[in-house]
Amino acid sequence: MPGKLRIRQLAEQTGLSISTVSRVLAGKGNVSARAKEKVLACARTQGVLHDLSSGRLLFRTVTIFAPPRAFDVRMDIFYFKVIEGVREAVSPYDTRVTYSPLEERDCDVALFLKKIADPSVEAAILIGIDDPLVHEMAADMGKPCVLVNCRDTTLRLDAVLPDHQLIGQFGADWLIQQGHHDILVVQCLRRATMERRLAGIRDAFAAANVPFVDEHNLVTTGGFGAEEARQAVLGHFAHLPRNRYPTAILAGGDFMAAGAMKAVRELNLSVPRDISVMSMDGFNLAQIDDVALTSMHVPRSELGFEAIRILQQRLTRPEAPFGTLLLNGRLIVRDSVRRLGRRTEQARGAQQDYSLYGN
Repeated sequence: MPGKLRIRQLAEQTGLSISTVSRVLAGKGNVSARAKEKVLACARTQGVLHDLSSGRLLFRTVTIFAPPRAFDVRMDIFYFKVIEGVREAVSPYDTRVTYSPLEERDCDVALFLKKIADPSVEAAILIGIDDPLVHEMAADMGKPCVLVNCRDTTLRLDAVLPDHQLIGQFGADWLIQQGHHDILVVQCLRRATMERRLAGIRDAFAAANVPFVDEHNLVTTGGFGAEEARQAVLGHFAHLPRNRYPTAILAGGDFMAAGAMKAVRELNLSVPRDISVMSMDGFNLAQIDDVALTSMHVPRSELGFEAIRILQQRLTRPEAPFGTLLLNGRLIVRDSVRRLGRRTEQARGAQQDYSLYGN
């Protein structure tokens, strides 16, 4: 059926009314699931779905499955902003968003199966859910489903997430280009995504032929809070003589950067004169104690927008291969990083002795 969408012919072929076909193709409500599938199946056969405008959605409800903390801005602003992105993406349309808390690992699979099998759930978005059994069940349901900030290793679901490894590599490489060859990375590694971020940081060090020694260059935390980061930095610096302090701290998030800055002040040092501080996952703390924070901004609401777009594409092209969309970050340069001159870099480098890092 080339050319314009011929609603009358679709109505004749499905045995449904013209108004019903029109409502389905416009993504409107008041259409039974059976009628909707009948219209879409016929439209796919005739090749008309490829001609549909991007200004409409073909599903009326989408259910978000995410860790409980994702629904509270005070507990997880990253995932909260992803959910906001989903809401904004569907706001112009007759599409309803519902929510279902689900743990990252060891999920209540019976509850998930009950929820996703509900006929009212036409499409699903899984945010930060790492449980492979849940991924398998979602794929078996056959409903349009996209993962956000996680991956399906069985290659049966679409996914969208930040390119964590490239973001980590780019951020660390930029610091190195500013003359910082002695960098302390403060990172929470509780998810595989953060492990990939660290892998990118290691890649940047290796490409610049700068040693990365875990005992000296890495401090890990259990979470992304400011106080935990402050204590971790102070604990690390307690084992170093002052002339062995790193020239820069690369923190895993804005709150962690705030904690690192507080630790630097408690050591009677200043940012960026004595120690530069840079954030990954920057979002809202551009100003910390009159120091504008340099950061890598990682996409958040954009993940929600792309998830909706991918769901729409899955409906129009169910035969298309599944894929993973990686979104780049963006460097925001402010005042918390000092560029080191050649003399400063050489002077600091002359004091390094990697044999003492484990002491």
